[in-house]
Amino acid sequence: MLFITLMALNPKAAQPAPNFRTPREQLCKEELNKLNSGGYVGHLQEHFQDLSIDEIVWESEALAKSHGIYLEFNRDRTGTEKEWLYMMRFSIAGGGPLNREQWRIFDEVSEKHTTNQDGKPSLRLTTRQNIQFHWVRKRSVREIIQRLAETRFYTLNGCGDNTRNVMGCPLSRHSTIFDSNALAQKFGKYFRLPIEPHLQIFGINPNHERTPDEHFQYGPNLLNRKFKIAFSALIFDEATGRYLPDNCVEVRSDDIGVAPILDGNKVERFQVYIGGGQGERNGKPSFCALGKPFGIFQDKHLLAGLDAIVKVHQEWGDRQNRHWARLKYVVHVKGVDWYREQVRALIGNVFDPPDGNLDIGPRHLHHGWIRQPSNGLWAFGAFIENGRLIDGPEGDLKKMVRYLMEHYPANLMITPNQDLLFTDIPEDAKGRFEADLRRFGYGQRRGKDYSPLRKVSVACVGLPTCRLSYTDSERFLPELIDELDQRGWGQMAESIGISGCERQCSRPATKTIGWVGSGKDRYQLKLMGTEDARHQGDALMDSAGKVYLRSVPREQVADVVEALFENYTANRCDGEAMGYFHQRVGAQAIIDFLKQHPKSAALIGK
Repeated sequence: MLFITLMALNPKAAQPAPNFRTPREQLCKEELNKLNSGGYVGHLQEHFQDLSIDEIVWESEALAKSHGIYLEFNRDRTGTEKEWLYMMRFSIAGGGPLNREQWRIFDEVSEKHTTNQDGKPSLRLTTRQNIQFHWVRKRSVREIIQRLAETRFYTLNGCGDNTRNVMGCPLSRHSTIFDSNALAQKFGKYFRLPIEPHLQIFGINPNHERTPDEHFQYGPNLLNRKFKIAFSALIFDEATGRYLPDNCVEVRSDDIGVAPILDGNKVERFQVYIGGGQGERNGKPSFCALGKPFGIFQDKHLLAGLDAIVKVHQEWGDRQNRHWARLKYVVHVKGVDWYREQVRALIGNVFDPPDGNLDIGPRHLHHGWIRQPSNGLWAFGAFIENGRLIDGPEGDLKKMVRYLMEHYPANLMITPNQDLLFTDIPEDAKGRFEADLRRFGYGQRRGKDYSPLRKVSVACVGLPTCRLSYTDSERFLPELIDELDQRGWGQMAESIGISGCERQCSRPATKTIGWVGSGKDRYQLKLMGTEDARHQGDALMDSAGKVYLRSVPREQVADVVEALFENYTANRCDGEAMGYFHQRVGAQAIIDFLKQHPKSAALIGK
């Protein structure tokens, strides 16, 4: 189905054609820039100290991404002169934990350096368990990195052609049988770029921290593109007293996904998936995909296995065409069997064939009160709409988190759904904790409790600060949910995902209903994803390859969603979730329904 979609969008380019093991004379400008700059150093030190201009030159802008720094501009501002800004992304492997002092520093720095165009500072949580600072001016970049170094969290590997923040279930930190958070931290350090150049560039004592002796060996021009790794988990079900699979990290959406295998009451084996990725590229044959089963590794071989998988991609991945440089294109063209042979050549036959029937479990959001099996204390999962911690008419969420961290013996974790998990709360403090949440306005929007639909839906940042975005996402989704709540659909526990562009940072295709920005105030529909994140959605397309609803106006998105909800509620089977209903009836039946529905007929006929 993917390439039928691609042919519909671009008939002249129906298949990716990566240039594997790219010869030096065919390297793209980004690769040459890395080679000419010592990997990720270049002239960054002097360019960030030069405050005579607000931006930085392209060569440094490209390198700065490996240091978690993006050059952006205020896209709400019109005119020929840009208001240059920076986004800074701090890697928080496994989502934390952050203690009281660490959070205080994050909060204080954001108060000083992240004031938006409305005069409001904020912190942004992400779907990769990072913390982002937006609206940063160039004069603040070095100071922010220097101050946050006190927390031992850094912007290194926040972006760039290297591994990104390694994900792991935050709740698993308190499991009695498997801690994926600890593995995320271990592998995050192993795959982190050498830290000494980062410390030197930004004026931090080079003895502050050292690169561990055992670490991944990046080549002179790093990896081909970004590379994402995630560890799923097991969640304790108090009703049955059993541990069940928990896919809160959406493990198959990554370049490498690692799922624990429960043998009795212990975990000593892991199933590895390769080739996932959500980003696409308009005008190029590209696709989003879920990872494919690669093999089963014993715990003692897991590090060598992941190291080898990344090394193979570092050697073979395309370095001429960046739109085909992700691991999923190597897997698509070469195949998983070929990839297994390359890995065996490096580490031997130390892994077993995968289990094609292994259930990685549904996506758990970890909202509300959850008992911690390891110590009997409590965790509270707080829904943070679109991950934005900001004070305003819908609640003083930024002040709330600071207050809670100062008045409770809690540690703080970031979830893969851009929410917060407060851990280690005593039983006798739960009532007071809930009262303090309400005191800051938590749990309501416009005087009404958060609906189930709101709490499972998610958006990326989008405009005005994302340089890649075509349209609003974070600013649009709350309004969309408001409208759907008003129409009576708030009780739907089916997720809506919105991304401002085809990079799809919010992973909309793995949600029940996905919307991907296709132009200013325009969105393309993606269906066939499921709320449990077990399945990947795609464009709505008939058997002839015609794609429907590629450019739905913002003001009509709610109409299409309502029509889809009506179709589902009227025709579903007992207990059937919406994504599985879509898969059962098929795309053509959905298209036929939307063609005759008064709220979507005109749109789908275009």
